[in-house]
Amino acid sequence: MRLIVRLVLQLVAITLLCLTLTAGWVMVDAHRAIETEAATSAERVAHELENLYWRAILWRGSMRRDNILPRPEWESLATLKLISPGVCVSYAPGEEAPRTLCSQLEGVGAAAPAWFSTAYESIFGAPATIVRPLTVRQPETGAISVRADPDAAIRQAWRQISIIVSVAASMAICLCALAAAAIVHALAPTRAIVDGLRQLEQGNYDSRLNAVRKGEFGLIARAVNDLAERLAQTTAERAALTKRLFEVQEEERRALARDLHDEFGQCLTATLAFAGSIETAAAATDPGVAGDARAIARVAKRMMKTLRDALARLRSQDLEELGLETCLVQLAANWNAKAERKAVVHLRLLGDLADLPQAISTSLYRIAQECLTNAMRHGDSKNVYLRIERAPSKGGLVALTVEDDGGGDASRLATSSGHGILGIRERIAAFGGSLSISDAARGVRVVARLPLIPAGPAPLKGIVLA
Repeated sequence: MRLIVRLVLQLVAITLLCLTLTAGWVMVDAHRAIETEAATSAERVAHELENLYWRAILWRGSMRRDNILPRPEWESLATLKLISPGVCVSYAPGEEAPRTLCSQLEGVGAAAPAWFSTAYESIFGAPATIVRPLTVRQPETGAISVRADPDAAIRQAWRQISIIVSVAASMAICLCALAAAAIVHALAPTRAIVDGLRQLEQGNYDSRLNAVRKGEFGLIARAVNDLAERLAQTTAERAALTKRLFEVQEEERRALARDLHDEFGQCLTATLAFAGSIETAAAATDPGVAGDARAIARVAKRMMKTLRDALARLRSQDLEELGLETCLVQLAANWNAKAERKAVVHLRLLGDLADLPQAISTSLYRIAQECLTNAMRHGDSKNVYLRIERAPSKGGLVALTVEDDGGGDASRLATSSGHGILGIRERIAAFGGSLSISDAARGVRVVARLPLIPAGPAPLKGIVLA
């Protein structure tokens, strides 16, 4: 719409410029016409007075010495007919005072506005006076002075400009209206193309621009449709690859947890047993060695506790054995049982979570783990509320909500480039879900929604800041 408005405004500006140039050209042409009419009037009147002069010589017997310069009666209706409207003629026979004869001013046109009169006078000034001798052979007969009346010149210029500019303005208005309608009609497909690109931006790769089929916009629409199809294919491949990567990640975690449990766990248990034996044997003979054995035992116990926490984070086989609900209860209980815990975890489960797909259950558990870890480590929370709900909507949807009361900045968390939030985004993107991070009443709320039966792979629709 902005493009259409901009083009129409440019068209109007060009039209106004053309009208202004037309008005200037008409003013110059009118000024030249006035000068031409004054010169023509001077020629006609001079020719007529010359004829009258010779008639006076022949008819009146003016060859006498005392009447060598006859005085023709030139101020007549016949002479007035030779003068163009708005032109004044002055003639002084011999040494007499000049007499002036002007044509009627009313026939020139209506009076011009004051602004036009001022503009005309400032541009062209007063009309020039044309002087022509009555006869070249006898200069003593006097000369004729012809000058256009300033008011008449302005009226004549205004009349011509009014006629021509009014016609030009009418044509320009019609052309502008028709051109604007043509522009609006020609650019109408741009709205559909922009809407289609918006759909692509939001991750809806199933939309197509089928209504735009003609001209260059049809080529653009086909290119957009091809792009949407390619993006849908690429997104599907990316989602499948992401799912496979998470499956491999879970397999590696299980293998790592098994190795840690089998190797490091047994080694730490043996180390703890050896430290106990050394302490018992050296208790009576060497108290220093017994103290070192107790220190080794304390370090081994601390390492075993750290190993158990790491195994709890790595192991996911419990999800297959116990189910998502039991594992979430254990996760909340483990956080609440820690001596150094900062907040109390409140768990609420709604809907049937027993028959969720294994990949969905694993992703929900990992997302809950990451959200609780972030709330405990980076916030000053007293309470953390974890809620998982399976909606009975068509197709199925499961939503995970984590909300704390530790303050925090939702926009900062949404734009964070840490591995935790990135992993959450990738997990949700693999299932075509959505992630929302917003400010809660006293903290931050994170909501992850995963479709159970997606219509097709779709990308993560982005972070929504409330």
